[in-house]
Amino acid sequence: MTDGLWVYLATSPLLWLAGTLVVWLIATAIAGLAPTNPLLNPIMLSIAAIAIVLCVTGIDYGTYFDGAQFIHFLLGPATVALGIPLFEKLSLVKSNLVPMLSALVVGSFTAVGSTVFFSDLFGFSPEVVASMAPKSTTAAVAMAISSGLQGDPALTAAVVVLTGICGAIVVTPMMNAMRIKDFSARGFAVGLASHGIGTARAYSVDPVAGLFSGIAMGLNAVLTSLIVHLFL
Repeated sequence: MTDGLWVYLATSPLLWLAGTLVVWLIATAIAGLAPTNPLLNPIMLSIAAIAIVLCVTGIDYGTYFDGAQFIHFLLGPATVALGIPLFEKLSLVKSNLVPMLSALVVGSFTAVGSTVFFSDLFGFSPEVVASMAPKSTTAAVAMAISSGLQGDPALTAAVVVLTGICGAIVVTPMMNAMRIKDFSARGFAVGLASHGIGTARAYSVDPVAGLFSGIAMGLNAVLTSLIVHLFL
């Protein structure tokens, strides 16, 4: 009877939606024990925990995603909501417009160009190169770019998440080591390199850093979709 109950629950969409929310709350609580520790990233902890659960229970990702896709849908509204702090800090953004645009161009070309260069250097297939090139944009945009370039959207999603986690982990120690104290510069840099996951980390450090990280994430998504074809 227990096995039958588990089979029923495992195929229920509400199980994985509720489970994802519970895992996130637990991961957030753990991260809150040491807010300054970049290794205790709630997104990284959540991904690891859910991956372990799926492996132990033998549940395939498709079944899990059928239940958790509502959270995926909310990525769109959450991204649009970043426009609220932008409106509130519009004067600050205008005063930094020139350095922001300069950093955007350099950062976007560097992110795509370096990925393509090293992928070619190590002999990756064209499909893998196309999948990895938009790694520094937010997942929805990166997967659309990858699909249009005959890449593998699933591989793109994995690389995007890995890029975001790495950026969220190293950004604070790196910026402190470089003695960069301007939160607008710190935020813009992490948003440009590691999209939404980096932006979440930036907001947890400082609201201004989160604001500029969100702006960088949005602008980089647009510019990357335009320039990636130049490299491929």
